[in-house]
Amino acid sequence: MQDVLTMVEGLKRPRLLVHAGRIGAEDYRRDTHLQRVLGFGRIPKSGAALVKLMELEATLNTQRRTADACYSLLVHIDVLIAIMGEAQLLRATRIDPNL
Repeated sequence: MQDVLTMVEGLKRPRLLVHAGRIGAEDYRRDTHLQRVLGFGRIPKSGAALVKLMELEATLNTQRRTADACYSLLVHIDVLIAIMGEAQLLRATRIDPNL
């Protein structure tokens, strides 16, 4: 199975979506943002949250590409912000094996 951070780095999305996600990730607040995107309840750890967010983003991207009437650009950007924010948190908490 592919590492979740490798999956995040492998995402290829339109430049404008990625740019909006990066801008939003600067002000990412895990407690409020994840509850809005994933729903209320217990907030999962970063790795588990990233897996759920990646699944949600894949669905949104399919809706975008097929011009589905249910597609929401704002929700897609919110999910991308959460993905980028969680990826930053996960990278920050990983222990460097070379230390």
